[in-house]
Amino acid sequence: MAVTDFLRPDLERYINTPWRQFTRWLRRHLPMGLYGRTLLIIVLPMVILQSVVTLVFMERHWQTVTQRLSAAVTADISAIIDMIQTYPDPDGDYDQIARIARERLDLNIAIEPTGQLPPPRPKPFFSILDEILSDEITSQIRRPFWIDTVGNSKIVEIRIQLENQILRVYAKRNQAYASNTHIFLLWMVGTSLVLITISILFLRGQIRPIMALARAAESFGKGQKLPEDFSPRGADEVRRAGLAFIQMRERIERQMEQRTAMLTGVSHDLRTILTRFRLQLALVGDGPDVDNLNQDVDDMQSMLEGYMAFARGEGEEDVGELRLTDLMHRLTAEADLRGHTLTSQMEGEDLIRVRPNAFTRLVSNLVSNACRYAKTVHVDARHSAKWLTITVDDDGPGIAEAYREDVFKPFFRLDDARNLDASGTGLGLAIARDIAHSHGGNVRLSDSPMGGLRATVRVPA
Repeated sequence: MAVTDFLRPDLERYINTPWRQFTRWLRRHLPMGLYGRTLLIIVLPMVILQSVVTLVFMERHWQTVTQRLSAAVTADISAIIDMIQTYPDPDGDYDQIARIARERLDLNIAIEPTGQLPPPRPKPFFSILDEILSDEITSQIRRPFWIDTVGNSKIVEIRIQLENQILRVYAKRNQAYASNTHIFLLWMVGTSLVLITISILFLRGQIRPIMALARAAESFGKGQKLPEDFSPRGADEVRRAGLAFIQMRERIERQMEQRTAMLTGVSHDLRTILTRFRLQLALVGDGPDVDNLNQDVDDMQSMLEGYMAFARGEGEEDVGELRLTDLMHRLTAEADLRGHTLTSQMEGEDLIRVRPNAFTRLVSNLVSNACRYAKTVHVDARHSAKWLTITVDDDGPGIAEAYREDVFKPFFRLDDARNLDASGTGLGLAIARDIAHSHGGNVRLSDSPMGGLRATVRVPA
């Protein structure tokens, strides 16, 4: 085995760990929505491009223009110094030189017969003019100097030490500095803002159909009607997705209607046969065998009612409002009639939007199932901004973990985990989960702190 093969796992782990940490950090801080991510895809390259243009092109252009302007001003100052040294005036009268500098070179000068240069000033934060102008004076004039590029924003003051004199030069800032570059920056930033505004408006128009499709799918998942104004809109891909959703919804509803119609027909036929059995048994008379047959007919009638309830469901019921306090009072009253103890606790908003009859049946099935095998039942309801969670705890024998998913199957009945109820059809939990699914939620079973079974209903609020 080569050394590289031996070190490869550690090397890959050393490289992958920081990369995974970086990707996790990036996922946490990046926008999660399609609108934010699409806007980021448009804005981020634009910002990067403008930053590169500003830092590379503009910095070089700015520096080159400023260097040439500063070199020209320095050359003019050098010419003035040559004139002063070539034509010295014992009386110190340099009015003609000052006139020439003012009229021909656009510089204001003053010559002090004696004096010293002031101490150097602190350099400004953005010191491109200060650095370039200092370099040009050092390379062309080669004399001690002092400059002030900060004091007056429109004037640059330069002092140069001559043999026995101090030359003071006042130049306009735009003579030595490319001061119009900000116009380009303003145009660039302004154009970017206009483009970003147009992108935002365009993206809002494209995202709106997707959000409408998401709301329609969410409403269908909760068993609610589609919004009246929903129709496929937007780009071709979004329209195709909307049409596919509508067709899928129609197929599901058609399949449910066919199932209900078929089982309704079967139930009607069976009810006719059961009625005929009752009549024949009534003609036979009384006796132990007749009583047993009557009991079988009653059981079959109860099973048919359960089958019909499971097949029909509550899909035709409209969404309405239901008060949790009324539901808890009803459950408590039913438990008292059966001789059981039921306590309840509620947290959050009392009013919920569900299909009232179906949701009441969902919770009633769970509570009835708990009361059938336990003496004490506790119901806890928590209504938050996003979820409605109802927990039913009991102190009964519970259900083995291996059977907790099987009990939701239609017609599945336990023989060992719980006592078999003679009147049960094996559809109570199946109907409960079916109703929870129609509301966009679910029902799960787990161990209860009371020692029995916990049934948890969680549906979107």
